[in-house]
Amino acid sequence: MSGKMQLVQVARLLLCLVLFPDLWHSHPDAGSQGKVMGQTLITSVSDANLVYEFLLSGLVIDDDNNVGMWDQEMASMRKGRVFLSLINDDIPKTVPAMEEQLVTLEKKVQSFNQDNFETLILGIIYSAYQVREKRQESQRKAWAGILGRLANVTLVQLRRS
Repeated sequence: MSGKMQLVQVARLLLCLVLFPDLWHSHPDAGSQGKVMGQTLITSVSDANLVYEFLLSGLVIDDDNNVGMWDQEMASMRKGRVFLSLINDDIPKTVPAMEEQLVTLEKKVQSFNQDNFETLILGIIYSAYQVREKRQESQRKAWAGILGRLANVTLVQLRRS
């Protein structure tokens, strides 16, 4: 699957987040992991559309694996800053760390909440970009495997709702 097709799939997943609000459930033990209060990325269809615009305008991963936006105006918007903060602070930047997070997400199938779903969506975005950016075939395959597992967790959640 081409990088552009992967990004289209990510955009569709973002819209599912808004169209299926029952995907997450609040549980006392399902707190956010390091998220700053008020940093919820997607709370409406408008927010999902904005994230889609972020993806269309283009993201870039620097040498330190930090994500930035090509469009500096979008990056300076409140939701743009939240998007970049969450993806840079809460998404693992290595395959082994992402696999650990996947294990955690796979275990939370019964207690998924909005933070978990946003982490899943941001992980998909980051992994899709890594698949596209990596030069070595082994690295691309590793990130593609992560992307596939993230998509599987998403499908499990969609079926559950």
